[in-house]
Amino acid sequence: MEESLVLHLGPEGEDWRVPVQELEQRQHQFAQLLGEHGHEGALIHHPIDLYYFTGGRQDSTFFIPAKGAPGSEESGGDGPIAFVRRSLRRAIYEAGGDNAPHRIEEFGRLSQFSDRLKSMGVSRKPSLQFGEIPSQFGKRFEAALQGLDGDVQDATSLVHNMREVKSAWELEQMHIGAQVQRRMFDTIEAVGGEGMSELDLVAAAEAISRSEGFGGNVQMRRYPLQCDRGVIVAGRAGGVPSFFDSAIGGEGPHPLSGMGAGFNKVKRDEPVLVDLVHVHRGYVVDTTRIFVSGRLNSVWEERLDDMLTVKNTVIDVLDHGMNCSQAWQEGLEVATELGHADHLMGMAPDQSKFLGHSVGLQLDESPVIAQGFDRPLPINGVMAIEPKVVHNDGSIGTEDTWVRTQDGLEPITADADLPWLIHWDA
Repeated sequence: MEESLVLHLGPEGEDWRVPVQELEQRQHQFAQLLGEHGHEGALIHHPIDLYYFTGGRQDSTFFIPAKGAPGSEESGGDGPIAFVRRSLRRAIYEAGGDNAPHRIEEFGRLSQFSDRLKSMGVSRKPSLQFGEIPSQFGKRFEAALQGLDGDVQDATSLVHNMREVKSAWELEQMHIGAQVQRRMFDTIEAVGGEGMSELDLVAAAEAISRSEGFGGNVQMRRYPLQCDRGVIVAGRAGGVPSFFDSAIGGEGPHPLSGMGAGFNKVKRDEPVLVDLVHVHRGYVVDTTRIFVSGRLNSVWEERLDDMLTVKNTVIDVLDHGMNCSQAWQEGLEVATELGHADHLMGMAPDQSKFLGHSVGLQLDESPVIAQGFDRPLPINGVMAIEPKVVHNDGSIGTEDTWVRTQDGLEPITADADLPWLIHWDA
């Protein structure tokens, strides 16, 4: 395979492609999972998962046969193949060029796609990502597979579950992202103060993030949750609900962008909640801190202390390997005992029913600290833990991103190294 394109995908010409060995390990692991769950192969279409498995998000269809199934290398076939519509040259480069762990070829006519799979030895219909792709798109591909035997299964949950466990390389990207994010908070501290608008504060943090390679999008799994990754809400704006399933809504600048930072300005002695996401090479880190120009009154300070107590409760549950649903229940019980049941993660009827969410290539990955997630955060799973309370006159709380190791939860983002409450001008 000839490498026909050379890009500079990082600062100072640094190579920011996903390492070939990382792609190879993921493909082998997924092939094993497919076989274990009764799938003979799968077609990957979702852009996030194309990046995860092939190193780029080119317009393509990625076929992965199950280990030992027809079409696999173990059965004498070609193994995984990326069928690319556009851009073939870039798909080759981003997958590692001559070292790519899978074949890469041009996508032919859809009407001939099943014949191409048959030529590889495939006899049964591969699974699709029905939980990710649009309905009409899925129907078109189902129709194109009619020349093969069997029914089309759904491989969405297999991909999601596999991505819950992060590799050492993925964790490294998130640790680097946390360093950039710390600079974003330092910048907010340096430039903020009374009279500054929420949008101006976001712009200052955005400049740092952009200069370090943020691509402009925070990827979400749940439809249609668009996300403003710089949610800064001052005073009463912190009590404004939005469409977004989160504790904090915010006014936003206009109704189509009706969440997060708006034209509201910082007022003295009011809490300013700063919830910042940075994405490094695709990987999300999420942190929240409270700022104030002047001093918070004792009521707000007590609310912040209470949310730290809830946070510690949740971490203790997860630290001992107990279920995420139990972490939700115990966190909710503590918050209720402290008098926050009607304001935890929003105000009725707009309360969110979670205290943390897993992160990775998407902001809203699984598992979640919520009812129904009756399993622990896996080893090398990464989660943003974010207890917050919301009132008409503002919001307050905390958030950091954590990884579960063999020894328990460890912070990826700043945790106690960054004060929970930061004063601009005491």
